[in-house]
Amino acid sequence: MAVYLPKEKVEEIFAEHGGSAKNTGSTEGQIALFTFRIKELSNHLRENKKDNSCKRTLLSLVGKRRRLLNYLAAKDITKYRAIIEKLGIRK
Repeated sequence: MAVYLPKEKVEEIFAEHGGSAKNTGSTEGQIALFTFRIKELSNHLRENKKDNSCKRTLLSLVGKRRRLLNYLAAKDITKYRAIIEKLGIRK
């Protein structure tokens, strides 16, 4: 199951986290978008445990988000801590 987001939802996520709805290249916005998609896929997999293509997509998204978080931590630790707190990703 692919998670197809309406354009309005994507713009809302980027407006909230990326500064502007059209700033789709911002690291914080991409991390927020991946987090939203990860939550949706996790909910789907709770009901459909044998959906292996979805599992693979989920693991791929988690890896992409992890790399972006590592990049943000190396570049600007205050933004990293803010996005972690805002999205509730870690402890």
